[in-house]
Amino acid sequence: MSESRPYGTYAPSGLVAAITRRTSGIGTENWYGRRIALMLRRIAISLLGGKPLDVTRYGAKMRLHPYNNNCEKKVLFTPQFFDPQERALLKARLPQDCVFLDIGANIGAYALFVAAFAGPNSRIVAVEPQKDVFERLSYNIAQNPFHTVKAVACAVADKTGELTLFIDPRNRGESSLRIVGTNEGAQVTVPAVTLLDLLRSEGLTHVDAIKLDVEGAEDLILEPFLREAPEALLPRILLVENGTGQWQLDLPKLLGEHGYREIGRSRLNLMFERA
Repeated sequence: MSESRPYGTYAPSGLVAAITRRTSGIGTENWYGRRIALMLRRIAISLLGGKPLDVTRYGAKMRLHPYNNNCEKKVLFTPQFFDPQERALLKARLPQDCVFLDIGANIGAYALFVAAFAGPNSRIVAVEPQKDVFERLSYNIAQNPFHTVKAVACAVADKTGELTLFIDPRNRGESSLRIVGTNEGAQVTVPAVTLLDLLRSEGLTHVDAIKLDVEGAEDLILEPFLREAPEALLPRILLVENGTGQWQLDLPKLLGEHGYREIGRSRLNLMFERA
């Protein structure tokens, strides 16, 4: 496994290094540049031949596998296009010694981004249920000196126990507790906890922000949490993947009933703040 080799083994070189420099320097408003970046990315991935790359992104060391995971492709080749509005919000609003939960953490881009600017007394919990993706997440955390990020191998759902996770083999970041897209052909059983149980098991008494990216199951998680959680555990900032077409309830309305107001939205996510 590539994760058994020391960081730096897969440092970019030659044409691949030139491509990563070129694509990561394209302006976020440059539509033509984006098209060029996608073409160059395909060339680089072909040249890599299945190997990962070791790079620094958002102030953190990461080993990225740009094949069956769109998150890794974007963070590796065009990190400036990876949720810039959401990252700017977190950097502007989170206190130095923050408590941040990254649910559906994937390979840790959000968790490590926050860890790179947060203080040494911050607490960052990165939750990822897929075994191989969790191994990549754990590897990335271990390459950095932050000592504030903890990886948890489970799913978050509306009940504690074991649940079926439907795997999307073309984009591991779209695996879900609900059958969506192309993932209905592959499935694994994973341990699951409720959001409230997760916070209690981690001994958290308050939460500054939660990023929730669980491919259409956000309402499944938040409805019981909002109903049962004490006031002190309701996060001030909530970033939620926009699953409007998959949710079984009006999640923005429910959040509004609990004191949240929408403060922004991007192509993929809704951003809420609670006074």
